[in-house]
Amino acid sequence: MSQLAGKTIFITGGSRGIGKAIALRLAASGANIVIAAKTDQPHPKLEGTIYTAAEEIEAAGGQALPLKVDIRDEQQIAMAVEKSVVQFGGLDALINNASAINLTGTLATPMKKFDLMFSVNVRGTFAASQACIPYLKQAANPHILTLSPPLMMDPKWFKQHTAYTMSKYGMSMCVLGMSEEFREEGIAVNALWPRTVIDTAALAMLGGAIKPENCRSPKIVADAVHAILQRDSRSCTGNFFIDEDVLSEEGVTDLGAYSQGPEEMLYPDLFVA
Repeated sequence: MSQLAGKTIFITGGSRGIGKAIALRLAASGANIVIAAKTDQPHPKLEGTIYTAAEEIEAAGGQALPLKVDIRDEQQIAMAVEKSVVQFGGLDALINNASAINLTGTLATPMKKFDLMFSVNVRGTFAASQACIPYLKQAANPHILTLSPPLMMDPKWFKQHTAYTMSKYGMSMCVLGMSEEFREEGIAVNALWPRTVIDTAALAMLGGAIKPENCRSPKIVADAVHAILQRDSRSCTGNFFIDEDVLSEEGVTDLGAYSQGPEEMLYPDLFVA
């Protein structure tokens, strides 16, 4: 039986894409999955809602609790966390997956977009962590895992999209600070980022410059999450993991199954090359 069977995982923004792939992978191990996302009605361009995701999670073998949550609203987050604990009896892990992206330069970034990225990426990560930590303190092997990049202060990562980079690095700084803050209490706080671009429906909304054959499947991130959450929280904290490195540590040597096209056509993701 998996170590994650019966564990309760709170995932922000898990109704589609990488978040849903993570949810399905953990559900297959028998975990209880809380989907905390905004989409309760079908989107005109993006597939899936919290309810369709919940159906897939239960079909995969897990228990699901779909909750409509605007990650920018701390009261909604707190209520969702409380409902999760009531429903499943506790909380074992938080996946900070919700994120907003806008790859524009300074003069082309409306303040509305700037505020959205900081409200979702930085504030949302901090608020979700803050709401979950009191319950995670009571878990046997508690984890916070944030989908954010390693902190590399190279100007090339800021030049083309300063606002977006600042917001993603803000998520990573939450990892840096909270991993030390809660180290003695045994709560693992780590980051995870993909080596290559990941194929999601949201990618098409960025203009289609990157084709599916240049990407890996979200399953590689999901498998990496599955591995990290089973590691000992007291000894595995403060890390900025890369998905393929995690799998290599688990003995996975062939990553071809995750590729959407030939390996030589894969594009490196931002912040890693």
